[in-house]
Amino acid sequence: MNRLRYIDRARGLAVLVMIEAHTIDAWTRPAERASTAFRNLTILGGFAAPLFLWLAGLAAVLAASRAAARSGRRRAAVDAGCRRGLEIFVLAFLFRLQAFVLSPGGAAITLFRVDILNVMGPALALTALVWGAAASSAARTALFSAVACAIALATPIARESSLVGRLPIWVQWYLRPAGEYTTFTMLPWAGFVFAGGAVGALLAAARGQAEQRRLHAWIAAAGAFLVALGFATAARPALFAGATFWTSSPTFFAIRAGILMLLLAGLFVLDARPRAAAAGDAAPAPGWLARFGQRSLFVYWIHVELVYGYATWPLHHRLPVPVLAAAYAAFCLLMYRAIVLRDTLTAAWRARGRAREALQTA
Repeated sequence: MNRLRYIDRARGLAVLVMIEAHTIDAWTRPAERASTAFRNLTILGGFAAPLFLWLAGLAAVLAASRAAARSGRRRAAVDAGCRRGLEIFVLAFLFRLQAFVLSPGGAAITLFRVDILNVMGPALALTALVWGAAASSAARTALFSAVACAIALATPIARESSLVGRLPIWVQWYLRPAGEYTTFTMLPWAGFVFAGGAVGALLAAARGQAEQRRLHAWIAAAGAFLVALGFATAARPALFAGATFWTSSPTFFAIRAGILMLLLAGLFVLDARPRAAAAGDAAPAPGWLARFGQRSLFVYWIHVELVYGYATWPLHHRLPVPVLAAAYAAFCLLMYRAIVLRDTLTAAWRARGRAREALQTA
């Protein structure tokens, strides 16, 4: 429960940063977009996607490890991971279809725009295959790390390569930016899923609170090393022609991956302290931040259309940053109330189903 709670809280932070990124993009007035505050908020918002993808890889490896431990069959865990990746990939197109219907006027080709779910789905399926290709935690960590590094290093190469230009256009959208047709691309974003998988493989093998504490100390140290390495190499001449620090540079990939590792280790420490005082007690109900994390896909699904769609049209590109802060807080509260309503309705529906089953068997 301790492990699940701090991972849920990390995902909850990703939800809050995601909402911040979308609201400042959609609601900030043009005159404010050259300000230092807007620049800093944009940089902060840029960590939402890496954190989501990184945690998705981490959680997928934990789930595969638990499924294999329960069933004793590694193949079953691989199959479940591939199915989950396919589900996410299908949801990506359903999400675009929803946006197309609720906000009419766009071109039909936008249904095939590559967004974060288009990247997450295939990456999770590949993560399951990589997990199944190794039998030990150390081997899986090494494999995931190697794939993440390879993706980061291949990103600037793919963006300049003429070979990519010979591929079918819809494949190109998944490999490098293509204007309005790509919000995210497999390179480098899928690399964060594999980087998270490397950490997930280590967490899956950790037993007991003491071992977890030691592991997170090493995760924090490795994260700090990656951040230092990234900044050190960013100050040197680029190894790849055409690499841009904020988009395709392996150095920025390393910095972001290191920050995510530091964040997770910090949340573990904060979460473990109260549990040490309450050892043996029943697990408490999740707090509001963990609840955001548990319902991250639900919030993602409903909030994008609310932020960018007709529901908030009077706010689009009209708010100064101080007013935007208040609007952001109010919108987060609205999303939390939506989570509570969703959970209440789901619980009532399940209770009704159990009551019907009891009557049928009576």
